[in-house]
Amino acid sequence: MAVIVRAGAAPLWWAGLVAAAAGAFVPGLTGRRIGLLTGAALFIVTVAVVLLARGGRYAELARGASRAGRGDFLQDRAVTVRVWRRGHRWWLLGAFVLAVASSFALPGAGGLVLAGAGAGLWAKAVRIGQRERRDDALYWVRTDRAGRGSPVAKGVQGHRTTGPVAGDAAPGGARRRRR
Repeated sequence: MAVIVRAGAAPLWWAGLVAAAAGAFVPGLTGRRIGLLTGAALFIVTVAVVLLARGGRYAELARGASRAGRGDFLQDRAVTVRVWRRGHRWWLLGAFVLAVASSFALPGAGGLVLAGAGAGLWAKAVRIGQRERRDDALYWVRTDRAGRGSPVAKGVQGHRTTGPVAGDAAPGGARRRRR
């Protein structure tokens, strides 16, 4: 489950930083200083909103999680990340273009909002990882239930659990380190 959340974090973060850097070179309608200060405030607000969004649904599905059975199809981390990013590439490109275009009004602000969304997703994945460590289990969403890439979409009726060493993902959705 944390892998799906974390899949969007890096593209949003880096696209946001590049858009903010590009926007810092455009004087804009409000001026660079006001644009970047507004962007910094919006960054903090966006991180908080993304981090706290749908937290109750995540907790509810984690409490009701059942042990993964033999018939459950659970994808590897790399496949999940690739599928999510491929399915959302046009949304990511559109968000990047919009963030760069917004720099003509508020320089850098749109990019910092995009980077804030990426940071919020990463923080949410870390929070899920803390729950996974506490419960000594990894939470999974069945591949056929993941829908459009959200681990808490309407089609997701419950999560599955495995042991903490199952699969190639560490708690929180990061790559498992091989020794």
